[in-house]
Amino acid sequence: MTKRGVFPYKNTKFISNSSEETFAAGETLGRLLEAGDIVALEAPLGAGKTVFSKGIAFALGVKEIITSPTYTIINEYEADKSMFYHIDAYRLSGGDEFCDAGGEDALFGGGIAVVEWSEIICAILPPEAIIIKINIMENGAREILHT
Repeated sequence: MTKRGVFPYKNTKFISNSSEETFAAGETLGRLLEAGDIVALEAPLGAGKTVFSKGIAFALGVKEIITSPTYTIINEYEADKSMFYHIDAYRLSGGDEFCDAGGEDALFGGGIAVVEWSEIICAILPPEAIIIKINIMENGAREILHT
């Protein structure tokens, strides 16, 4: 598991002024992740969750094009050191529906999981999940918080 004190965003906020900066923030986190880590993204629609996830995937060595799993719920990718699970809980009613769809295998199967709309399934996320909040500011910039 990632050593929480090493993650540069712990209790810090960063401002992203572009999708490239949001991607780079995800890439920075991705370089620190280890098999078994879970990243829980909380952000409104259009805030950059998928762009952040793409940065993580890039850092992990995923060679495929990363797409939003809004309709598939879970996309699986081979990364350099483990599987990368990109999860979108937006269309789910909660943790039970996620588990019924086999989501626990993605979360707890030993790979690295990123969960968009994680607040919908927060009841089944472990306490050591890395919580990232992305807020859209009035000027359109993104505030990225590691809580």
